[in-house]
Order: sequence, then C-alpha cells, then structure tokens
Amino acid sequence: MAAQIVRVWGGFGTNDGVDRYCLEHFSNSVLPHLRSIDGFVEVKVMTRQSLGETEVVVATTWDSIESVKAFAGDDYEKAVVEPIVGQLLSRFDDRVAHFRVAVAASRAAT
Repeated sequence: MAAQIVRVWGGFGTNDGVDRYCLEHFSNSVLPHLRSIDGFVEVKVMTRQSLGETEVVVATTWDSIESVKAFAGDDYEKAVVEPIVGQLLSRFDDRVAHFRVAVAASRAAT
C-alpha cells in the first residue's frame, strides 16, 4: 500500500472570522466536497491564538497524490481557496505543503 499524503494549508484572522470559516464555510461547503472525492481519508481543522490573531490550519489526508490532484488539479501545490475566504481571514497561504505519512498510529482498542 502506498503511503498516505497529508496536505497542509493555513491562514490567520480574527476569532470571529476564523469561527465563521470553520463553522460556516468549511463545514457547509468544503467538507461535503471533500467527502465526495475518492481517496479522501480525513481532515483536521485546528485553531490557536498566535500573536494577537487566530490561526487556522487545515490538514487533509489522502490515500495518494493522485487523489490530491483530483481535488486540487494538476497544480496541486496551489491552495484551493474560494473567494469568500478573503472576507473571513485576513491572510492565508496561497501554496500548500504535502507530507508523506512515515508513521501513523492510534490508541489500540482495549
């Protein structure tokens, strides 16, 4: 089995803007689209306070780089950002980082 790929993107905004990004835009628009793509495995949307702003990081996991391309297109290192995001976040990455999963583990069932 090929190694999974984690795609990481992030941005910054006010608490309200990041909350709206997570709860409205991501949950209602992005997540249903991700779930429709073969090879999408999971997503984690994480936030933290950083230097007076709220940072948001989105990490999607895919079963292959081909699945990433099905989502992002041939220029798969370019961020997929809808125009509404510019109204919710003050700044965000226009490129993404991809990582090959070298080790993955979870708590074993007891």
